[in-house]
Amino acid sequence: MSNWCVYIILCSDDTLYTGITVDIQRRIKQHATGLGAKYFRNRSPKEIVFLETEHDRSSATKREMAIKKLNKIEKTNLINSAKLSVKIETLH
Repeated sequence: MSNWCVYIILCSDDTLYTGITVDIQRRIKQHATGLGAKYFRNRSPKEIVFLETEHDRSSATKREMAIKKLNKIEKTNLINSAKLSVKIETLH
């Protein structure tokens, strides 16, 4: 079983990006350097505001899809309940 995680990034334009990975530091570096998702071509990641660990690939994918279906208020409530904020610069 791999240790997949689900994350939400607050972007430079104050939008929220949700994704999954097995290596959060590598993935954040990819997003920050334009090698990650197309979503980051016109914006940059500011901070990780939500992180769930201990998923396998299947549960991470299902959780990602469930989060992506939430509206902005529901995502904000989820983020506030987690109380996590990691500036992207600290991961480089």
